[in-house]
Amino acid sequence: MALEWLPKDHELKDHDVGGDEFFGTDPPCIVYEKKPILDPEGNPVEGLYSAWVWLNNPRQYNSYTTEMVKGVIAGMKRASMDRSVVAIVFTGVGDRAFCTGGNTKEYAEYYSGRPTEYALYMDLFNAMVDSILNTKKPVICRVNGMRVAGGQEIGGACDLAIASDLAIFGQAGPRHGSAPVGGSTDFLPWYLTIEDAMWNCISCELWSAYKMLRKGYLSKVVPVLKHNGEWIRNPMVVTDKYVDGGEIVYGEDKTGEAYKEAREFVKEATVDFELLDKAVDDMLWTFTNLFPHCLQMSVDGIRAKKKFFWDAGKDYYRHWLAANMNSEAFLGFTAFNTRKITGEDTIDFIKYRKLIAEGRQVDEDFFAEVLAKPKE
Repeated sequence: MALEWLPKDHELKDHDVGGDEFFGTDPPCIVYEKKPILDPEGNPVEGLYSAWVWLNNPRQYNSYTTEMVKGVIAGMKRASMDRSVVAIVFTGVGDRAFCTGGNTKEYAEYYSGRPTEYALYMDLFNAMVDSILNTKKPVICRVNGMRVAGGQEIGGACDLAIASDLAIFGQAGPRHGSAPVGGSTDFLPWYLTIEDAMWNCISCELWSAYKMLRKGYLSKVVPVLKHNGEWIRNPMVVTDKYVDGGEIVYGEDKTGEAYKEAREFVKEATVDFELLDKAVDDMLWTFTNLFPHCLQMSVDGIRAKKKFFWDAGKDYYRHWLAANMNSEAFLGFTAFNTRKITGEDTIDFIKYRKLIAEGRQVDEDFFAEVLAKPKE
């Protein structure tokens, strides 16, 4: 009451920096959506929301194009500036993939052989990772399917992750012409043991959601398969003992009949994200019932450790990745992009290593010898 004489401006200011041009509905694009916060009974809370940033490119496993990268940045910034948003949910459209990384068609047909162009693209990619790490809201990664390559990297930038038990995780760079320096070499050692981080980065193995949960990489994994009205855990990686409280079994023999039968069952079963979305809603409700500034300070305190290593390397990663577009990335992305023509999605690695050992000049003739030929 004593300071009522002081002049005050009560009109709310708009802190959004724009970005509508980077959102859309027709793939490939980013969809930005606000959803009401739900209480434990499923009732919407008036005036409070979660902001959903959707990767919408399901035909290409939600791989991000250059324009989609801009859309993620715009979505994170918009949600960060929205007073009514409690937290952000980062996810993908469909039931096959959260994200499989950069769009290999765009990489192969435009960026390969154009290192300066790719350096400019990497400035955008780095800004996308920064936008996740710097947003002033908690970010939940809703993993609705494959989280692979660059998808694992941008997912790892998020604060927490809840996954479908059909999801798989891993890197692809060393097999397809790149290196996981878009975040995974910085983030994975914080989640996993140093040897697990090393093997996950270099082996290009794909690990199940249950394996990642056991290793501490995920907050929660839920079943998404429904059969005759019953929830069924992913039969490709989990035995019946899990349901009875027994151990999770990984590394099933993928040549065995049981695995083949499980895979066919998954193809026929209905995918339902009810439990996944319920788990996301529960986490959002927890956030809603916390002091927002204390919550964000806590989040930023944890993020700072991830950002320390990301910030230390992201600029020089950019230069190497750009230069690599004239050599191994050119070969790797070209091989993957022409797989329907050649029947092979990788180069002949043995031939490649032998030519390197011979000291051969790396030129178009060299490339022709290690790339698969078109099928007759």
